Amino acid sequence: MVGTAGLPHVLIRFFTVPRVRDARTSVGWALVFIAILYTTAPAVAVFARTNLLNTVSEQPYADVPEWFKTWEGTGLIRYEDRNGDGRIQYVGAGSPQQNELTIDRDIMVLANPEIAGLPAWVIGLVAAGGLAAALSTAAGLLLVVSSAVSHDLLKSTIRPRITERGELLAARVSAAVAVVVAGYLGIDPPGFVAEVVAFAFGLAASSFFPVLILGIFWKRMNREGAIAGMVTGIGFTAAYIVYFKFVNPAANVPDRWLLGISPEGIGTLGMLLNFGVASGVALVTPPPPEIVQRLVDEIRVPKGAGPAHEIRA
Repeated sequence: MVGTAGLPHVLIRFFTVPRVRDARTSVGWALVFIAILYTTAPAVAVFARTNLLNTVSEQPYADVPEWFKTWEGTGLIRYEDRNGDGRIQYVGAGSPQQNELTIDRDIMVLANPEIAGLPAWVIGLVAAGGLAAALSTAAGLLLVVSSAVSHDLLKSTIRPRITERGELLAARVSAAVAVVVAGYLGIDPPGFVAEVVAFAFGLAASSFFPVLILGIFWKRMNREGAIAGMVTGIGFTAAYIVYFKFVNPAANVPDRWLLGISPEGIGTLGMLLNFGVASGVALVTPPPPEIVQRLVDEIRVPKGAGPAHEIRA
């Protein structure tokens, strides 16, 4: 939940509507559909597993349906006849020594309509929905990366006198680098889709979410506290994930985890560290300027207030 609230490509969508009321309405509808998605996902997973077992388990390999051959050609489904009887024995992931079928979990969303025998147009809708979601997320994230590097980092901090042409060039270069990094991780992912999504949620929860909450609801929050909290939270969370998924994957077992928390869930602890560090640093450093505190009050405009206006020092 907090990871979703802190995702940068979600936050930037609030700038695409003309009024605050429109943003609140769209968020309300989004929450309805998100709730439907996440509450029905476990049921869909159970149905998918049941359909798969009923379709292929104890069936002769020569009689497998067409979808099996299609996905087998991609290497995401692999059959190994260990006992030589020509039948597929698959009892689930809990007994790997008895299984003759290896299934990549990433394909289940796309393969499930075929397994269930649904019409081709339903399969096309699922594939189109997955592609649209991927492109929408990628576009939003690229926009965030390019604007953060070109405007927030270069223009506002490192090179205040940079020209618009140079800012645009920096945005394009940073977007290109992001595409290359994302492409590499897509070819060689650190885990299956659900794990990678959990990493993204954890990083967003440990970096952006605490600063958003403190910045809106605590006028004492300042720049130093926000920077210190974000660096601490995302640094801890990223280091934890990188260590267990890349540096020492053999140690990625519950007995070696900090407080029993997996890399997929460590963002919660990173978020708490962010809250603590940001609050502590803000209390021992000068408070934000009066104009910033007034701006925070303007953010919480009650319903029915007049149009927004510029605040001058």
